Amino acid sequence: MNRFKLHNARIITPFRQIENGYVLVEDGLIAAVGEGDLPVDDCVPIDVRGNWLTPGFIDIHTHGGGGHDFMDGTVEAYLGAVETHARHGTTAIVPTTLTSTMAELRNTFDVYGAARAANHKGARMLGLHLEGPYFAMAQKGAQDPRYIRDPKPEEYLEILGWSDEIIRWSAAPELPGALAFGRELKNRGILASVAHSDAICEQVLEAYENGFTHFTHLYSAMSGVRRINAYRYAGVIESAFLLEEATVEIIADGVHLPPSLLQLICRIKGPGKTALVTDSMRAAGMPEGESIIGSLRDGMRVIVEDGVAKLPDRSVFAGSVATTDRLVRTMVKMAGIPLMQAIRMMTSTPAAILGMGRIRGCIAPGMEADMVVFDGDVNIRMTMIGGKVVHEDMAAKDDHKI
Repeated sequence: MNRFKLHNARIITPFRQIENGYVLVEDGLIAAVGEGDLPVDDCVPIDVRGNWLTPGFIDIHTHGGGGHDFMDGTVEAYLGAVETHARHGTTAIVPTTLTSTMAELRNTFDVYGAARAANHKGARMLGLHLEGPYFAMAQKGAQDPRYIRDPKPEEYLEILGWSDEIIRWSAAPELPGALAFGRELKNRGILASVAHSDAICEQVLEAYENGFTHFTHLYSAMSGVRRINAYRYAGVIESAFLLEEATVEIIADGVHLPPSLLQLICRIKGPGKTALVTDSMRAAGMPEGESIIGSLRDGMRVIVEDGVAKLPDRSVFAGSVATTDRLVRTMVKMAGIPLMQAIRMMTSTPAAILGMGRIRGCIAPGMEADMVVFDGDVNIRMTMIGGKVVHEDMAAKDDHKI
């Protein structure tokens, strides 16, 4: 049956909270939402048992999970990763590449379409995010330095010709040729994002005028205030705060950024301009120990400990092992951010950043029925994608700890 009614729910839309509410789903879309109950015939009732019901979590920056990386270049890797994240409340995802060889990049492009067509139990794949290879070497982080280079039209136009599924691309805007690159992305409707950059404020402002409107994993692999010939210059971080209309994303795993910085970002940028992202690698949802960032064939060895991935010398974080439920939990439990704001940063804000806010990211009539149920500790009890339950664990009842 294509009609479902979720009832006995504490609903966050995420712009208001409804106590003891219901959501009616028809043919994969939300048909009605309100307080109390709605007597309807010919529908499957789902008792949410007083748990929280919110829009499904949208992760616009992730490299994999469940032992899989999107750079593995196989359908199995894509499906394994998106199914892992669905179990943690993610209903939509933007698979993200790493700096690599052109052959590896082309391969993961080729596989993406087949994986999306075969995906029936995992988070929706919204499009591809290219992270690199156009980065500042001084801010490479865990990106492989063998493949970092400046943007050249003959190369990025070739890559753009491979697929029309690219929806965002992260790069350092101070590199030679980067402004023309930003304009090309803007003209194609692709989100250009500042990342792994050593720019000063003046360069970032010019980049914003040329299409770079978003900031990838704020504070991670980007410049801050520094001296040049005795004079202080604001960096990428300060530029993100100065540009009021620019959007940012943060890795809210509780490790990449301490609670004080999470609070500062929320206070300055607000929940309408800040998205939560996992930036997760293959070890997300897996036990700690040794792992690989990037493809199994050509990736770099990393160590997962203390809830984060690190390079072997422990000098740099190498991506997170977070899932989206952990991000929400961190914002509420560690940073003290109100639940409604945390949900907005995990749902409607990332949808808006991608230009998809009219169809997802909110519980309202006409929106896609991508929803998640969780208890007071943000343990996922149900994940619904397009009106289909892909994960369920309703054994425990919410004790309303949040």
